[in-house]
Amino acid sequence: MTSARTASIPPGHGTRAALATPARTGGQILVDQLLVHGVEQLFCVPGESYLAVLDALHGARIELTVCRQEGGAAMMAEAQGKLTGRPGICFVTRGPGATNASAGVHIAHQDSTPLILFVGQVARNAMGREAFQEIDCSAVFGSMAKWVVQIDDPARVPELLSRAFHVATSGRPGPVVVALPEDMLTETATVADALPCQVTETHPGAAQMAELTRRLQDARQPVAILGGSRWSEPAVRRFAAFAAAWSLPVYCSFRRQMLFPASHACYGGDLGLGANPGLLARIRASDLLLLVGGRLSEVPAQGYELLAIPNPAQPLVHVHADADELGKLYRPAQAIHATPQAFAAALDGVRPQATVPWQEHARAAHAEYLAWSDPAPIRIPGALQMGQVMQHLRATLPADTILCNGAGNFATWLHRFWPFTCYASQLAPTSGSMGYGLPAGVGAKRLWPQREVLVFAGDGDFLMHGQEFATAVQYGLPITVLLLDNGMYGTIRMHQERAYPGRVSATQLKNPDFKAYAQAFGGHGERVERTEDFAPALARARASGLPSVLHCLIDPEAITPTGTLQGLRAAALAKDNPDL
Repeated sequence: MTSARTASIPPGHGTRAALATPARTGGQILVDQLLVHGVEQLFCVPGESYLAVLDALHGARIELTVCRQEGGAAMMAEAQGKLTGRPGICFVTRGPGATNASAGVHIAHQDSTPLILFVGQVARNAMGREAFQEIDCSAVFGSMAKWVVQIDDPARVPELLSRAFHVATSGRPGPVVVALPEDMLTETATVADALPCQVTETHPGAAQMAELTRRLQDARQPVAILGGSRWSEPAVRRFAAFAAAWSLPVYCSFRRQMLFPASHACYGGDLGLGANPGLLARIRASDLLLLVGGRLSEVPAQGYELLAIPNPAQPLVHVHADADELGKLYRPAQAIHATPQAFAAALDGVRPQATVPWQEHARAAHAEYLAWSDPAPIRIPGALQMGQVMQHLRATLPADTILCNGAGNFATWLHRFWPFTCYASQLAPTSGSMGYGLPAGVGAKRLWPQREVLVFAGDGDFLMHGQEFATAVQYGLPITVLLLDNGMYGTIRMHQERAYPGRVSATQLKNPDFKAYAQAFGGHGERVERTEDFAPALARARASGLPSVLHCLIDPEAITPTGTLQGLRAAALAKDNPDL
């Protein structure tokens, strides 16, 4: 886990400004710095602790989205950070506002997403007395943020916000938390604006690329795994061209499928939950593993069993933007300290000198992926067949649709059966945070209103932040929510049946009428109980011009695309009682 750097900046240490610079309040200086650093949108739940900032935002060239809960606001900002590589911006108040937002901060930490959370704080003269809603931001966020800072002097706002943008975007990106005492925001100072933050790309050396070329030429069954952040659309294109030249099988890390087009002849699938066993076998059998951008953490590493720690059986070439991640968990045969964008650019000069001997290996890997991801043969209990639903979505939606989801077994339908072919088309928390899909969809639609946005949600997952449907209605964001309702916390029930078969406890849910829920907020709602009802319901939702919920009733037995509750229970009982 990245250790947090914390600081409390005392008053009286500001930078001396040019005499021509006018005096401004701390709140105005802060908003001016956001503009300097290119911020165009931010998300918030208002609070009295940062009224001076809200006043400075009045009439400013920053689009403000007012949210219904701080967790949703932080997730919207995090989603924009994921899509753009620039820090998502969120403002919340102290105490419960800050702790509500912590879910979004944790997502940004584990997903390596640039995010800056501004927290209104109690006045400086009240600190340390457990004043109303006072919290110690360093203590609360220290383990999940790259840096936590409190600004006690308005003259230091330009300096410290410049540093916040730098920390959030450099190396392995992540969240920064900035505490703002409310009296500091109304105090005036004369200080110049900072220069705009520029993100530095770290480039690999020529000798490193030459060594990588030699390793590839000597290999017989190499593979590549792509993950992490700091990618771009050109970087994805360049890596795809490199893979094609080398006939290199490419796999995407957990919930990073937008990093390589599924239509590419070298694509072999993703390292997610319930990964294709054939895919795992190919990675284990490889004689060279090129890991670019990712950390290969618990889920993609299949519970840390895919590679040996600390010395993988396969020679590992690890490329990462943060030098601290190289060798942190896996000892690489070759470590390359470079950002994915810079590394992908350097790959333009890495081409094989002759036909590689593993072309059939790549063809077979892609064929395995195509068979694994084909929804046509899938049949589940119940009148609504999700395999056919996925077929219709694949045939109907634009390829650049932004697909969003939170956490739950329902997400398997999306991750396994949707072919991601475009960069910046996937919003999914590698942290496994429930309730992420709807706020992420709002953040995406606010950023790019011309793009279609589809949210996959489970019934338990949706109601974690279902109130943000009101935000979608308020701002006229016609996102579509595909809500799969099986009346339970399905993932936990799945594990429960495996470990304690037949002993159902704390996993059942009684849900509202989600069609009526959507309509009550002023959106469009449909109830879908049969396969044949789905296509016309989706067409009406897309044509409505409103935020929409398709309430899809799933048979509770259909716990996964290929498993049932009864099957899980029977397998668990047989394991516990082999004589039965």
